[in-house]
Amino acid sequence: MEHRIEKDTMGEVKVPVDRLWGAQTQRSLENFCIGHERMRRPLIRAMGLVKQAAAAVNAELGGITSEIASAINSAAEEVIHGDLDDHFPLVVYQTGSGTQSNMNCNEVIANRANQALGQPLGSQNPVHPNDHVNHAQSTNDSFPTAIHVACASECHDRLLPAIDALRKCLDEKAGEFSTVVKIGRTHLQDATPLTLGQEISGWSDQLRITQRQIQDSLTLVLELPIGGTAVGTGLNTRPGYAEKVPAALASKTGIPFIPAPNKFAQLGGKEAIVGLSGSLKSLATALHKIANDVRWLASGPRCGIGEITIPANEPGSSIMPGKVNPTQSEAMTMACARVIGNDASIGFSGALGNFELNVYMPVIGDCILQSIDLLASSINSFRENCASGIEPVQQHIDELLHRSLMLVTALNPHIGYDKAADVAKTAHAEGKTLREVAVEKGYCSAEEFDGWVIPSEMTFPAN
Repeated sequence: MEHRIEKDTMGEVKVPVDRLWGAQTQRSLENFCIGHERMRRPLIRAMGLVKQAAAAVNAELGGITSEIASAINSAAEEVIHGDLDDHFPLVVYQTGSGTQSNMNCNEVIANRANQALGQPLGSQNPVHPNDHVNHAQSTNDSFPTAIHVACASECHDRLLPAIDALRKCLDEKAGEFSTVVKIGRTHLQDATPLTLGQEISGWSDQLRITQRQIQDSLTLVLELPIGGTAVGTGLNTRPGYAEKVPAALASKTGIPFIPAPNKFAQLGGKEAIVGLSGSLKSLATALHKIANDVRWLASGPRCGIGEITIPANEPGSSIMPGKVNPTQSEAMTMACARVIGNDASIGFSGALGNFELNVYMPVIGDCILQSIDLLASSINSFRENCASGIEPVQQHIDELLHRSLMLVTALNPHIGYDKAADVAKTAHAEGKTLREVAVEKGYCSAEEFDGWVIPSEMTFPAN
């Protein structure tokens, strides 16, 4: 492999001749051979956005020339669009501030800008990775800013629309099945009736609640620490920089980013991301419950609950012919388990800031972006391949409904709880119907029973 020589403050380093990164990236590549998780595409994109916005503002404020800013802008645009992803090789487990990844971005943009200007890679002239691409920045404020931008973008562009689409699907199913009366279940035991539409409406509203939690937590993620530089004081920035960079990012993304009111809090603490992670965990718990409900209701087809059918996406067994499994439910619950685990990692990492800096930012960024990705993609998969194809098994639903002892609850207002309990226990013990026992015991007439115990009228409050 051919190499060129790049330099940093520690001396010369051999870098593959066709790579856009520089000395600091190469040192990190050699020093941190830990795991295989590389910086995620949304974070690389966000770093490009931050560098582009900073360059534009620095040129406006007189920190760098317009020519240098233009070169940075063009190179950063390639980073944003993913054209240079092969030049971001670093793993997550590195310096806790993300310094190596920040310098990776600085070096790639500088080298690409100089290359476009006809200069050789490694020249650091006219565009320097520190003096120009990183101007008025520290890793300590630019890297967490990129995490915030990446999280907000992924939520706005992917996760929230995915939730909306699944809610719409469930709402349509709830309306379609509004007259399908079925038995309810509490504690995995028979309970009073409801409609299948009512049951599904509960799933939809679980999503509404968690969606609101995510939207609320994002308001703090929109506060960006850029302009705090090393410790929050804003050293080496010009007046107006901390306000103008979020505005530039807002203009570019369409997301209303604003400057963080206190940079010390944003550099030393990670409460905004910890809060967002908590709301993602809440969504994961809701999705886990929904997926499991679907799995239980579709169990069978002959020896389970079997009240609904779901699409048969693929063969379910390598040994049992004809078996079909609830694979979409299982996939989504596994994704949810990972999200819940990521939240634990983020919470632990967020608590471990020291003085003016949290040094767990790469793992925080990786975990939160994986959670958003898993939730968005699993929601879409579940909707497309499972939820949209849910259908009731009407005959079986009716059979289970009329076999349930809990229809006896409708007798409570007429004969009292104790007598109703006696009817249910006797019917169960003797294998008789509720109607037979109630009439035999003289608690009501057959006509009265038929007028009181109407499953469809048990699905709403009494008039």
